[in-house]
Amino acid sequence: MSAQPYGELALYLAALAVLAPPLGVYILRVMQGTPTPLSALLEPCERALYRLSGTDPRAPMSWSTYAASLLLFNFLGALALYALLRLQQWLPLNPAHLPGVAPDLAFNTAVSFASNTSWQAYAGETTLSNLSQLLGIGVQAFLSGATGIATLTALLRGLRGIEQRTLGNAWVDLTRATLYVLLPLALLLAVALIAQGSIQSLHANREVALLEPMATVRTQLLPMGPVASQTAIALLSGDGGGFFNANSAHPFANPTPVSNFIEMLAILLIPAALCHSLGAMARDRRQGWAMFTAMALLLAAMSLIVIHAECSGPAYATTLHLDRSAGAAQGGGNMEGKEARFGAASSALFAAVTTGGGDGAVNSMHDSFTPLGGLVPMLLMQLGEVVFGGPGSGLYGMLLYAVIAVFIASLMVGRAPEYLGKAIEAFEVKLASMAILTPPFLALVGTAISVSCAAGRSAVGNPGAHGFAEILYAFSSAANNNGSAFAGLAANSLYYNVMTAIAMWFGRFIPMVAVLGMAGSLAAKKRREPGAGTLPTHDALFVSVLIATVLLVGALTFLPALAMGPVIEQLQLLGTP
Repeated sequence: MSAQPYGELALYLAALAVLAPPLGVYILRVMQGTPTPLSALLEPCERALYRLSGTDPRAPMSWSTYAASLLLFNFLGALALYALLRLQQWLPLNPAHLPGVAPDLAFNTAVSFASNTSWQAYAGETTLSNLSQLLGIGVQAFLSGATGIATLTALLRGLRGIEQRTLGNAWVDLTRATLYVLLPLALLLAVALIAQGSIQSLHANREVALLEPMATVRTQLLPMGPVASQTAIALLSGDGGGFFNANSAHPFANPTPVSNFIEMLAILLIPAALCHSLGAMARDRRQGWAMFTAMALLLAAMSLIVIHAECSGPAYATTLHLDRSAGAAQGGGNMEGKEARFGAASSALFAAVTTGGGDGAVNSMHDSFTPLGGLVPMLLMQLGEVVFGGPGSGLYGMLLYAVIAVFIASLMVGRAPEYLGKAIEAFEVKLASMAILTPPFLALVGTAISVSCAAGRSAVGNPGAHGFAEILYAFSSAANNNGSAFAGLAANSLYYNVMTAIAMWFGRFIPMVAVLGMAGSLAAKKRREPGAGTLPTHDALFVSVLIATVLLVGALTFLPALAMGPVIEQLQLLGTP
């Protein structure tokens, strides 16, 4: 394998390390209400929104009120999206005259985008009107991403607060995250994608003549739409639903290798920046760098595994005397299911980024990865999507692991467990455990039920270990709010639309409520000054303990299931005569 894949990975991590710190400081200033360069332009809009909604921005909320506000807000968002999808045939901006979406599919889609999952059991360009894309999917991408940032902001206030009973105002946090963070970044990214060749249009689909017409086919219908704007917010918010069924493998959504690199940066830019928001809040930049380093090391290790697996090609290629040079112009390797413009290495890196980052956008078919290559995206989701995770949700997920790591490490050395000056006690550990274990419970139980009933097995087109891996991947993606799929599972059925919707909703909001409960508990505690008995949480030792905690919980929870899927499939391929 050439040095190109390693160079691309190194360049990617370096770009994140450079761009994340200033953005993290900016986001913290925004969420604290400190003036920023955009304040003069956006503050009038912010005040107008408060007046229209009847919100008092100075009214703080307890953790329970904050949680109830977010739950109600997202429930109403899901309800509005469901209604829009069902009624789209009678609404404007529907040039293809698409009918309303079926009830079970509309329910699944509404839950998917309200929960920041972007699970798509449909082809966007043939199912949704432009109005459904813009007013439905696009709006929910903004709001679900803002919900994650707001939840993290409340947790940071809990860590910073001293004997207080409130966590701020949920409506203010949602407004600021949307107006000052997601909207400007989405505008910049959309312009960059348009400059690379992505389309942005409300025109009807266009019929064009083929350059090489066939005997019976001389034209092709090209789908038009607001692709650049939809792609931009989908990537930035962690709600990576694609305008097209092919997602970021479609040349209208991801035209060039440059746009491919930009899109990967967009997926992890806000989650990486929020690590430095933590450092700025704690007034100790080392805390932010510790989180960033732990996530970056996990991402680098997982990326190297999947890149090596895909660039080396199928494990049985040598045994069967297959030509491994296929796709030599793209670096060789396993080119099945890959976009020829990007090659195996860039597609493998994109897969690691999108499944570690909680986004779900894809530029290749994960179902066609080698068993070892397909295992990595699955495992990244199963770890809780904390590498770097979604906006807000990734960091608060990693902070849950930090609570567990601090508790275990402190007890092992006989020190009082505390994190950033706040005592970690049984209540916090219970909430952290509940939040961490809820997605695995939903994923494993959903998989077990699906392989045990006819409705679940009927969607499998590849019986055996690979079919089991497809089901496990689907529920791992749904319960961890990722949204990517192996694509070999016929998921648009009443059974899977309902089952995955249940996994998506509870996988999103049970951990979120637990995080807010922990934030309320921490905010009410006194702050302890660090002393000789304080366990450092910013050095290399703590980073190692944190990584070990993430891997142990993820590996021990999912190892038996992985052994029945990609692991046994890899062993079967190695033994192919």
